Amino acid sequence: MSLPRSQVQNAATRIPWTKNFRHLLPVPRHWSEKQSFYDPGIKAVPVKDRIRYWNVVPGDQIRIRGEGGKLHEVMSINKFSNRVYLKGNVKEVAKGKTPVNRSVHYSRCQLFMGTHTVTTPQGAPKEVSVFARRVGVRDPHWQPQLHRFDWKPGHHSSIPWPKHEPLETPAANQFYDTPKDVVLKITYQPPDLQTSAPADEKAYINALFNPQPRPFDESKPMEFHLVKELSNPHGRAKKQARWQAAKSRTTELLKKFVERELMNLNGRSAKAARAEGVFKFRQKVEEERKAEKKRRWLTAERMAKTERKVKRKQRKAEKQKEKLTQLVLKDAPTR
Repeated sequence: MSLPRSQVQNAATRIPWTKNFRHLLPVPRHWSEKQSFYDPGIKAVPVKDRIRYWNVVPGDQIRIRGEGGKLHEVMSINKFSNRVYLKGNVKEVAKGKTPVNRSVHYSRCQLFMGTHTVTTPQGAPKEVSVFARRVGVRDPHWQPQLHRFDWKPGHHSSIPWPKHEPLETPAANQFYDTPKDVVLKITYQPPDLQTSAPADEKAYINALFNPQPRPFDESKPMEFHLVKELSNPHGRAKKQARWQAAKSRTTELLKKFVERELMNLNGRSAKAARAEGVFKFRQKVEEERKAEKKRRWLTAERMAKTERKVKRKQRKAEKQKEKLTQLVLKDAPTR
């Protein structure tokens, strides 16, 4: 089904009914480019963003989200650009240009459902304007007599929160429940980590696992030894601190190499000495990178496997040596 250019240019309509879905057809991209200065141009959103069933149509009253509770009447709609034109709201334009009505996006429109009488806390009745938060589509079908599509809009109004009912606290059982004064009793006093000396970790472990108890000062704080366990080493602040420390170390290392070469020119220019210092610095960084890579590769499991291989080779070499040592040659037969 072809889509004429004139239908897209004159897409703004005041008809509230949907008679076809031609507004869901794709619009050629080159139509959006202006052919001349007087060409108004064509604005159309992608097909996946267009609205199939319009619940905000000309004649409806709406309010704009973010602009208070002022009511506006819909004058016309553009189904290709998802714009809603407001009646009596003329947009200010430059001198010599034709004034146009203000348009807003369909997503900013909130349909006016009427007024509702509520009771204030003082007991007086009050009229409140009701707006639909979401409007759905139910039972879409074709009306052959009216030659149009029809559906039932599903209005989603706000559901009030249930009233909070306080829970009844059962009576405490003296055999199973802990008394309230025991629960509220403060049994831990955080130590002063700035002035206190940390406890000896090895002495604590020896006192814990030794069959004969050894003296251990329990008054000293143990919180110093839990810093690594209780803090996340992969946090953003710690990762940034490690990166900054590595960056400052690299900068100082480069400065040291360059200064060392500049102090001993040996007939070279300052530029050549600086270049050689940078070269040596890069070599040093590459060596450190390879050493760090090898260190990470040499895990405890791989080290144990390497040791087993070395021992196995030694045993094999010793067995071969023993065989050669104990080798006895038979006498050759005489002729």
